Amino acid sequence: MSINRVIISGNLTRDPELRQTQSGMAVLSFGVAVNDRRKNPSTGEWEDYPNFVDCTMFGARANSLANYLSKGTKVSIEGKLRWSQWERDGQKRSKLEVIVDELEFMSSRNSNGGAPSYGGDPYGGQSYSAPAPAYSAPAPAPAPAPAAPVIDASSSVYDDDIPF
Repeated sequence: MSINRVIISGNLTRDPELRQTQSGMAVLSFGVAVNDRRKNPSTGEWEDYPNFVDCTMFGARANSLANYLSKGTKVSIEGKLRWSQWERDGQKRSKLEVIVDELEFMSSRNSNGGAPSYGGDPYGGQSYSAPAPAYSAPAPAPAPAPAAPVIDASSSVYDDDIPF
């Protein structure tokens, strides 16, 4: 058995590009910068090294999200890796990209440094799943933990009282 799932969180490196396939399906392409923290061997200081990840989303949701994503938007993405190979001008090329299944806005659009404000997050800060017909509902809150039993100091627990 193999598992192909990836979760990344970062900022869009460019404005998304929306295209259509010949059959009319929307294809949204964008890049996400994800920092990798490493210790610099010469200075001993921790430094962030960016990784640039190409991402692609398909379908009606891709069409909808194109209006809300812009360069600098902080997002969390869940999807799967896809490797593709092609030839251009006699040169073989390849790339590894994330096919986006879910996208969650990690900050409001007006707080990402210069992006235009549109009056709040249209999805209420919730995740936006590709396979579902509408935006995801918030996860149910966990049930409160039951209160710890109060043990009276006058009562005692013996090994004989334990049923196993």
